[in-house]
Amino acid sequence: MGRQTAPPEGFDRFRVTGARRPDDTGCGVLHVDMDAFFAAVELRTRPELAEEPVVVAGAGPRSVVVSANYPARRYGIHSAMPASRARVLCPHAVFLPPTRGLYSEVSRGVMAVFADVTPLVEPLSLDEAFLDVSGALRRLGRTPAEIAEDIRDRVAAEHGITCSVGVAGVKFVAKLASGLAKPDGTLVVPVERTREFLHPLPVSALWGVGPRTAATLRDHGLDTIADIARTPRDRLSRMLGAAAGAHLHSLAHGRDERPVVPESEEKSVGAERTFDTDLSSSAALDRELLRLAERVAATLRARGLRGRTVSLKVRFGDFRTITRARTLAGPTDVGRRIHATAVALLAEAASGAAVRLLGVRVEGLSTGEEPEQLSFGDQLGVDADEPGTRWREAEVAADVARSRFGAAAVRPASLLDHDEV
Repeated sequence: MGRQTAPPEGFDRFRVTGARRPDDTGCGVLHVDMDAFFAAVELRTRPELAEEPVVVAGAGPRSVVVSANYPARRYGIHSAMPASRARVLCPHAVFLPPTRGLYSEVSRGVMAVFADVTPLVEPLSLDEAFLDVSGALRRLGRTPAEIAEDIRDRVAAEHGITCSVGVAGVKFVAKLASGLAKPDGTLVVPVERTREFLHPLPVSALWGVGPRTAATLRDHGLDTIADIARTPRDRLSRMLGAAAGAHLHSLAHGRDERPVVPESEEKSVGAERTFDTDLSSSAALDRELLRLAERVAATLRARGLRGRTVSLKVRFGDFRTITRARTLAGPTDVGRRIHATAVALLAEAASGAAVRLLGVRVEGLSTGEEPEQLSFGDQLGVDADEPGTRWREAEVAADVARSRFGAAAVRPASLLDHDEV
């Protein structure tokens, strides 16, 4: 069941309206999800398109849909669909290119709204998060449903976009509720009515049930969550395995022990690009690796992080995909060092075959407080095998210039004659 699937008949009784306020006692978990986030952000400056089908996607032949507003979704368009398919489904749709950096900026503002409510915010992506508001009720003098409505009002007023909120006693029920509240609504699942809410829904609504598991359950005559709830746990375990059977049995009865965990430590930072046409020129591949390395390094510096391991991902024209990694002597956030390592990895891995996709990722992250080991060349300020301190100073200066004058203000010379990603 998709996040925007229309609720089964009768589910409006859980929706918050001016006249209806379901009992939210004990419903300390909120799931907040922006409505068609990327499209909504773009439409803030194009309000005349609000009622038109709008698709955010790149212009290349291999581009995919980043986001589609609700009028476009009525034509069957959805995110991750090939943009070429979206154009077939709705030839008169307005296609807008994604604006790099804008969505992260808006996301930070939205997450700041959440943080004003409670420190217990668990972001899932740029456009959704869990909140535990149990400890904030007395301080705010509000009920969970009232807090949800306040959040929706603030996001709309401060950022010009809408969101939907699910309010429940546990995480997975809150996430289901936010999907059924879309667009621009709040849905409350009273704790004592959790099973009443869950049981009419299809098995695919359960967290962890993908197409294969759903097909297995249907083969055994289990179509709804109510069917799973009535099935003995050991029978479910025989169908799906002990862990999966116990997991689904608990969810079908409305049990979910997972707490809301504030944003966890990042494990890696990466960037990748799929090319409109396959690349085979070593100069072109080197240039794309530099572009990716610069982007990764800038992200690391912006987040105050460094990493020890550089990982390269290569997808060839025949869709064969390989990854290679190398651990450095010390952590780095220097684009030139990341680039040099990625180039070496590509030289070891590539065999002259055409390349469809390149990706660069830095792992083994730590805070920037850990000193970076210097080489002799670093101290002299020359371009050593492992560029460090002097290159970092130059890249930090470029960061400052780009923050003031835009992403194109400062770029490596080898990228000047080529379009930005």
